Amino acid sequence: MTLVFHKLLYYIYEMEIQFSLEEIHEVARKLLHTFPDKKQFAFYAGMGSGKTTLIRALCDELGVKDNVSSPTFSIINEYLIEASGEKVFHMDWYRLKNAEDAIEAGVQDILMNEQAYCFIEWPEIAPELLTSYTQPFAIEITSANTRTLKSLSFNHI
Repeated sequence: MTLVFHKLLYYIYEMEIQFSLEEIHEVARKLLHTFPDKKQFAFYAGMGSGKTTLIRALCDELGVKDNVSSPTFSIINEYLIEASGEKVFHMDWYRLKNAEDAIEAGVQDILMNEQAYCFIEWPEIAPELLTSYTQPFAIEITSANTRTLKSLSFNHI
């Protein structure tokens, strides 16, 4: 795993991690540790880039025992952190048309709760709904076996 930090204006940091599937739990731990004040993560990435796989690893690291799967058809899946009873929300906005669809699906209510973990796939469908509690990331396919994860600031979106 390669870890690189870049200093941006106003001491905002951009992080870049290149990793393989075998390192995905290590990456999940690093994200949770690096962004302790952020509980909402938005993943910008193409189809088949590993968004759901990374979210599954994040849920594992948080102590979710439920079966974590992509909520492509349900839009929102809700999981429980076994030790604390805290809720974790996993959203997939791929089938939504716009922010209005997202609001009708209940997305905005969940996003306003800064205390709940929320992992979002396809946030580009309704970026105006993302809050200051949201940490955006980009996932790029580097090769068949590796991905590059980049943290972004909202200035980059």
